[in-house]
Amino acid sequence: MSALPPKRRDPADPELQLARRRAESFGADPQRYDRSRPRYPDALVNRIVAASPGPDVLDVGCGTGILARQFRAAGCTVLGVEPDARMADFARRGGLEVEVATFEEWESAGRAFDAVVAGQAWHWVDPDAGAVKAALVLRPGGRLAVFWNVFRPAPELSEAFTAVYRRVLPDPSVRGRSTPALPVYRQALPNLTVDRRVVPTLDEYSALITRVVDGIRAVGTFGDPQQWRFEWQRSYTRDEWLDQLLTQGGYGQLPPATLAELLAGIGAAIEGGFTMDYTTLAVTATRADTAAIPG
Repeated sequence: MSALPPKRRDPADPELQLARRRAESFGADPQRYDRSRPRYPDALVNRIVAASPGPDVLDVGCGTGILARQFRAAGCTVLGVEPDARMADFARRGGLEVEVATFEEWESAGRAFDAVVAGQAWHWVDPDAGAVKAALVLRPGGRLAVFWNVFRPAPELSEAFTAVYRRVLPDPSVRGRSTPALPVYRQALPNLTVDRRVVPTLDEYSALITRVVDGIRAVGTFGDPQQWRFEWQRSYTRDEWLDQLLTQGGYGQLPPATLAELLAGIGAAIEGGFTMDYTTLAVTATRADTAAIPG
């Protein structure tokens, strides 16, 4: 494989430190995270399983085990890697094997896998170092697959949500830190104008996808990356949507009164409930070489 060394960001980088704090906030209430976060399309899971040489799966950033349980139900043996011990403990209570570490620092101890997957997590991983690490732990013919669920609210609902954020959080810099306009993606999506909408569009994910593809190609061990896309829907009650919002990074940093006003406004915009359109975007590539995996 390529001798490309992993590229790492300076741990003292303020943006990286802020991103890590937001990532760690997810473990504050793992029960809420697990019950309210959307799952992934069965068609995606089944396609990854069918395109992998065997059933051994490494789930990067496994969180509470949402994705790992889906792969287990599809007949796979899954090992999770999760930096937050609280999330890992929750996943273990569901019968999953989880090791606590960031993917970049995780020790494989010579183990190899048929698939390395990451659902809603690869943006927390250095895309260059992560691709190198995946190549090291995949068996020849093994598959790397990283993917994200993208919200696509109806235009009228998006406008209603945006109006609430503009009213409750009039300072655009606060909106950029605290709303689902993706504070954690700001480096990957540098052109996102946070006061235009509550969530990024599919086009705005293109910068993130391009960065991931570039990292995979740079390793020199993977075949040409492919992009998969899956369309699906989920219905929400008012309370279910508000429950899910509280699992998004940034809300815990708001003053309690501001958070209460924001949730009340969003709840009023929803009224009885709604159906959210989702697109799941995946980047996937196969470890193409036949050489032995370096120890």
